[in-house]
Amino acid sequence: MATEVLMPKMGLTMTEGTIEEWKKKEGDAVKAGEILFSVATDKLTNDVECETDGTLLKILYGPGETVAIKKVIAWIGQPGEAVPDAEGAAALAAAPAAAPAAAPAASAGPKTVLVIGGGPGGYVAAIRAAQLGAKVTLVEKEHLGGTCLNVGCIPTKCLLHSADLINGIKNQGADIGVKVSGVEVDFPQVIAHKDAISKKLTTGVAGLLKMNKVTKIDGTAVFTAPKAVEVTKADGSKESMTADAIIVASGSVNSTPPIPGLKENPNCIDSTGALALKELPKSMIVIGGGGIRPELACAYAAFGTKITVVEALDHVLPMLDGDQTAIGVAHMKKMGMEFNLECPVQAVESSPVGAKVICKNKAGETVSFEAEKVLVAVGRKANTAGLNLEAAKLDNDRGRIVVNNKMETSVPGVYAIGDCVKGYALLAHTAMAMGEVAAEQIMGQNSTYDESTNPTCVYIEPEAASVGLTEEQAKAKGIDYVVGKFPMVANGRALILNGGEGMVKIIASKKYNEVLGMHIIGPDASDLIAEGALAIRLECTVDELISTIHSHPTVTEAVRECALAVEKRCIHSGNK
Repeated sequence: MATEVLMPKMGLTMTEGTIEEWKKKEGDAVKAGEILFSVATDKLTNDVECETDGTLLKILYGPGETVAIKKVIAWIGQPGEAVPDAEGAAALAAAPAAAPAAAPAASAGPKTVLVIGGGPGGYVAAIRAAQLGAKVTLVEKEHLGGTCLNVGCIPTKCLLHSADLINGIKNQGADIGVKVSGVEVDFPQVIAHKDAISKKLTTGVAGLLKMNKVTKIDGTAVFTAPKAVEVTKADGSKESMTADAIIVASGSVNSTPPIPGLKENPNCIDSTGALALKELPKSMIVIGGGGIRPELACAYAAFGTKITVVEALDHVLPMLDGDQTAIGVAHMKKMGMEFNLECPVQAVESSPVGAKVICKNKAGETVSFEAEKVLVAVGRKANTAGLNLEAAKLDNDRGRIVVNNKMETSVPGVYAIGDCVKGYALLAHTAMAMGEVAAEQIMGQNSTYDESTNPTCVYIEPEAASVGLTEEQAKAKGIDYVVGKFPMVANGRALILNGGEGMVKIIASKKYNEVLGMHIIGPDASDLIAEGALAIRLECTVDELISTIHSHPTVTEAVRECALAVEKRCIHSGNK
């Protein structure tokens, strides 16, 4: 008699599960202990092992379907054995024992997927689709890894790592017994190290694509119809292409503000230019205090460049909680940076030094600042100008493609991810998560993108990272909330690493004590924030963070202490 395969109960609160993937297909021989299928709940995904030997006779529920626990989802038995259908009413006709197995129905072949763009979103989407059985082609016009690996996240962090070592030696070395004389910046080597790391990572991406049998085409794709593109290859030849599904992952490019004299001055550079300088400038004006600019400002300030920040708003670091911003700005001022807030730029003029930036200060007076270089990176725009979105019939807002939380566009079968879409954070890990969602949707899985667990990391000195609601956002939404704060100076590990500069802050709902936001500034903040993202994803309460033992001595203890502070029972600091 055939054996039932049931939807397992994998937790006390589990009532149903969603089939993620069948590892075997109907007619396959199976053995006890082999992975039969994977199932997702609202909190995790697990592989489920087969409990008996036999043949997988019938699958009743496919990928993406949600089934109640203890319900029959498949049957295992001997070839030809009759089993009930999904409703338990019909029976399969038993084949004669001596008769050969029926030939399988002709297959239409694997689903085809075309990915436009090989940045973090594009290459991740391509690999995930290939993992799920698709035949994938990826078109990239320039460099694998996109902005992130070539002129963004990774190169910037290379400069910041060099800067961090310099800061440590200069500011902490003597105190911890490390005396070094003659410390100097070999700036060409800083850039050479950055280039080497980028090359290693982009080469690694190429290897991963090859490993997953993704076909890579060097070229530029342009839509000629809603689901058709023309690819101009590196050798100049053209090829018309289509696929069962297309993923647009074209990323973003630097946006140049309409400041008179800006484009005409070669000493005005964007973030890409700041990562490719051949010589260390003695002075630099940074226009704006958000995005990548504070990171580059911190790096160059550590190298010895005089940094002057001009910002039209009354604050910088708008992506962070206000308490984090205050700590970050105080440290940057200690590094020698000068901040000029509520000081919008009016024009840029030439100067014997390099460039002169003309501004209007808070009092309405005209003021000017001069420096060798002017860093202008006030925003990014979707890199879709050359895609011919009109021919594609894709809904968009000034080039930013409109998608839902499944990454579906207005055209069935066409998806868009990453910086080229409207309404989401322009971050590499955002694009990566979206890439997986798009690939899984294409391949029949029910996958959605959830922005609520998306962390923001700012690699200033010290690092800052946030996830969920800031206190300012909680106030604006009218949420009844409570706050816990824990200073890094009370954490032994942080005290060792950077003298205890920084803090952890948790925003929680007053009624349920559910974690709504976590904000960290201090050593390893960009790594620690994952705990906050997971807490929000699992709808953790403060007491659940408290009851989780954190290892000692680590900076992670500060997260638990902050949770204790929410309940006014912090152990290693006062409770206010």
